[in-house]
Amino acid sequence: MMNNYFIILASGQSKRFNSVKPKQFIKYKNKALFEHSLEKALNSKLFKKIILVINDKKQIKNKYPKNVIIIKGGKERSDSSLIGLRYIKKFKPNNVLIHDAARPNFTIKLLNNLINSLKKDKAVVPVINSRDSIKYNVKNQLFNLKRKNSFLTQTPQAFRFNDLYKLSISQKTKIQDEATLFIENNLKVKFIKGENLNTKITFKEDIINTKTYFGIGFDIHRLIKNKKLYLGGIKIPFHSGLKGHSDGDVILHAIIDALLGAMRKKDIGTFFPDNKRKFKNIRSPKMLKPIIEILNKNNFYINNLDINLICEQPKVSKYRDKILKSLSHLLNLDKDLINLKGKTVEKLGLIGKEKAIACEVIVSLNKHD
Repeated sequence: MMNNYFIILASGQSKRFNSVKPKQFIKYKNKALFEHSLEKALNSKLFKKIILVINDKKQIKNKYPKNVIIIKGGKERSDSSLIGLRYIKKFKPNNVLIHDAARPNFTIKLLNNLINSLKKDKAVVPVINSRDSIKYNVKNQLFNLKRKNSFLTQTPQAFRFNDLYKLSISQKTKIQDEATLFIENNLKVKFIKGENLNTKITFKEDIINTKTYFGIGFDIHRLIKNKKLYLGGIKIPFHSGLKGHSDGDVILHAIIDALLGAMRKKDIGTFFPDNKRKFKNIRSPKMLKPIIEILNKNNFYINNLDINLICEQPKVSKYRDKILKSLSHLLNLDKDLINLKGKTVEKLGLIGKEKAIACEVIVSLNKHD
């Protein structure tokens, strides 16, 4: 890892968003808006420290790793940027990326491209071509700006730290982004290809373009002696376990089927056929992991899960909190969005005779286009 630092600017007042709560704290795809940028920076493993510049620390509900540092921002964007730069100066960084929290949809690939470009250049900015015609006004007369000569700048923007710091501390006027400092001082800026999905959320309408899908999952396994019982990814103390090619975790199997159904991706047997030796005794969390990867790759996000665990024994209430905690971790989803109910069948059939356990799941997904 090079000596890279990532500054997230999240202290704006969001006046155009027209909300009591600043937009950086608004829920977007089941997370606070700023958390998407934070999570991607962490997952990239490219940065020694990530600085979250924010005005109200009381809005921060979650705990983050030690390399995430939260500091108070300033009145204007340029003030917050300089506060972040002053803070990290003591760490003697080589490179710094400045990012607006209102752009949650950039990719880790873009982060890599920016940092790689800093090997040759001192300032690197992602841009995309304008899709719309642009006009400018001179004394109430409109003129066309040629589309081929115009483009839209994005964040994150990447810089050699020392060069950006020197320009920032001498800047006297407000700036819209850090690239402006280099341009106004006639210094070279390297422009690289940005990402069309990396748009800035400015108005409430910017986060409404979603579709909702539903999926149903079901699984049932016989109980057998001399096998461990796994439910929801955790081991449950019980005299019997569930018979199956895998560990027989009916909760995770039903969740996988529900997710695949909502995404129209067939069923669990398609991905994990029970005639393949490599899946013999596989733990169900390992089966869930590639399904979550498919979910993320296709821009699906879980709204909520409703789970019925159908059995006479063991009693769900005794293990509910542990199962919910496990599911929250495995799905990277708030516990509040997962509901688990225990149901009996009034002693009827195999389940009623304590010879089997079943589970049914309904999941709701959003897809952001």
